[in-house]
Order: sequence, then C-alpha cells, then structure tokens
Amino acid sequence: MIEILDQTELPRARQAGALVSGILQNLKSRATVGTNLLDIDRWAQAMIIEAGGKSCYVDYAPSFGRGPFGHYICTSVNDAVLHGLPHDYALADGDLLSLDLAVSLDGVVTDSAISFIVGEARPAESVALISATERALSAGIAAAGPGAQIGDISHAIGTVLGEAGYAVNTEFGGHGVGSTMHQDPHVPNTGRPGRGYKLRPGLLLALEPWVMADTAKLVTDADGWTLRSATGCRTAHSEHTIFITDDGAEILTKP
Repeated sequence: MIEILDQTELPRARQAGALVSGILQNLKSRATVGTNLLDIDRWAQAMIIEAGGKSCYVDYAPSFGRGPFGHYICTSVNDAVLHGLPHDYALADGDLLSLDLAVSLDGVVTDSAISFIVGEARPAESVALISATERALSAGIAAAGPGAQIGDISHAIGTVLGEAGYAVNTEFGGHGVGSTMHQDPHVPNTGRPGRGYKLRPGLLLALEPWVMADTAKLVTDADGWTLRSATGCRTAHSEHTIFITDDGAEILTKP
C-alpha cells in the first residue's frame, strides 16, 4: 500500500516529525556513560505518552521478528545495527549507540534514527561510519522530489556509501510511511537511477542508510530481534522521514 497525503495533512505530519526528532535529541542528551538501555526505553515511553502519541514498536510483530517487540524504541549498540531490543546493559565510554524511533501522532507516523558515540572517546572507525550514513542520507534526500524515482534515491545513497568503502546490504532499507509504520515503496540503500516508483507530492518516505564496517552480512541475536554485523564490527544508522512537496522534499524529523 502507498498512501498519498494532501496538503491539509502536512501540519499533522510536521507535528509527528517534530515529536520524534525532539524525543531522539532528548534521549541523546541523557545517554551518558552508565545509562541503562532499559532507562532509555522508559524515557521514550514517558515522552510518547505525555505527547499523546502511540509507539509503533510495542505491538510490532512482523514475520522476521520474534514479536511482539514489546518496547518503545530500538537501541542498537556497537555491532548491533537494526531492531536492537532494549535490555539490561549500561553504556560504556566509546560505545556507538543507534536509536531508532517511530511514533504515530494524530494518525500520522514518522520514523527517524540517529547514531552517536557515548562519552568522551571518539574511535575513528565509529566517527567515519556515522559520517558516511549521515552524508548518504543527505544525498538521498537531495535526490528526492516529484518526478524522481526510487532508484534515483537508492543510487544517491549507495554511491556515498560505496565511495566511503562500505558494502551495502539490501535486506533492509527505507520505506513509505503514512498511517502505518512500514508501507510501500521499499527504498533500497543502493540501486540504479531512473528505475522504480515515481515520486508524487504528498508521499511520505523514511530514508535510512545503514552500514557495517567490514561486512554486508547480518546475524540475528537469540532475542529474535537484534540484527548485528556477522563479523562483530561496528555499525551505524541514520534516518529521516521526508514529505515530497511540489518542488522537492521537506525533512519532517530534522532537529
């Protein structure tokens, strides 16, 4: 299913995006050395409920997971990159933490992810990974607009990631959003330009480049959810929800 919003729904989409972005930035500021992942989950829960929103994760039970997810945010540390299930772990100096949050507010879903380093350490590999996903995300957004095609976005993202030296996994990527979290069209993180669904004003897309330092292969934790690099290398993930306008794309989840 592909939903197309009209201009009267854009204010609600903006409010939903601002909520997701605000929660992520709040959590980033509070995630320090010693912070427990379960505390991050509880903080997210409190902010979502206070704002009148609804978590897209608590009851999420897709075929690839061991659902329902049962938590309010994905917390992926170091070699974990996607669907990190919050658990009893205290963050250490130099940990690379990715937070992925999707919330429904007033009937509109927005989805965003940030990766950052906890504490004072700045491992060069982690800095490079985060930078590559953020640059790829910017390139993907720049390629989006009415008349562009999904392949144009995928190509822009994949070019940045490839030039940075990373292999690209296409099992998971960006996707449409709207009244639900995951919709068509799928947006792979690499592809050929001039192919795929043609973008229309009113389309909401969640673009999410993610990479692993030295592999494109994922493995799944015993929890049935957390996806990690097969080699144990570090990973990073960046994501924004955008609204296709008459002349480009508006970032709804920008801080």
